Amino acid sequence: MRPYLAAAIQMTSIPDLASNLQQAEEWIDFAVRQGCELVTLPENFAFMGPEAEKVHLAQEIAEQAEAFLSKMAQRYQVFILGGGYPVPGQQGKVYNTAALYDPEGKELARYRKIHLFDVNLPDGNTYRESNTVVSGNELVTCEHEKLGTLGLSVCYDVRFPELYRSLVDRGAQVLMIPAAFTAYTGRDHWQVLLQSRAIENTCYVIAPAQVGNHYERRQCHGHAMILDPWGAILADAGGEKPGAAIAEIDPDRLESVRRQMPSLQHRRLACSVTS
Repeated sequence: MRPYLAAAIQMTSIPDLASNLQQAEEWIDFAVRQGCELVTLPENFAFMGPEAEKVHLAQEIAEQAEAFLSKMAQRYQVFILGGGYPVPGQQGKVYNTAALYDPEGKELARYRKIHLFDVNLPDGNTYRESNTVVSGNELVTCEHEKLGTLGLSVCYDVRFPELYRSLVDRGAQVLMIPAAFTAYTGRDHWQVLLQSRAIENTCYVIAPAQVGNHYERRQCHGHAMILDPWGAILADAGGEKPGAAIAEIDPDRLESVRRQMPSLQHRRLACSVTS
């Protein structure tokens, strides 16, 4: 692992696959022109619409999203994370899938979201991700000599610290948390959750995000961020419009924080999560 620039892209995706991919390409191009070698896209980057429509179009979305990620990675000679898109699964449902591609356009890792967002929020919105999504059951890390060891997750996973501790047990140095966090929960929880995962695991956190109004009453919080292992916010894309949070991932900083705060060495309880 060596120092490199990473980008957490912030998008306002809508129920229009072609439009979303065009928006994503524009931000990938922007990030590459800033010198980024790792570009991360948020959950639902390819399609942000009603769940029934997303499931109906899942095969098309998956095929186009994966072709797009491979093409962009190869064209721009960067690593790209597609932070979440539907892949047809079991019983008419889909897997909420994140995939990482290398500069040759090859898939390096694929993660299926484990924790599904089934909640009734005080603002009157109800979410039942499990109605259309099958839960994944495997932890995923990806070790690469240029990037270090990345631990993959998606959105609601951020509320489950045992997942990230298990990724760290597998060597994770950078935690990937692409999201489409609701405006209501994001206001109070997004930043503190990201900082908690960074601090307790002494890891970098890269969190691309959705922002603004997408369809009907669906509104996202934004604030795509990159945080260092001390929990400091290195970059924040804000909460109003699409953009990019760009910051350096520095292995020397990682090692320095882990020396100063060796909490991972002081653990007394083993994690029970298995793959």
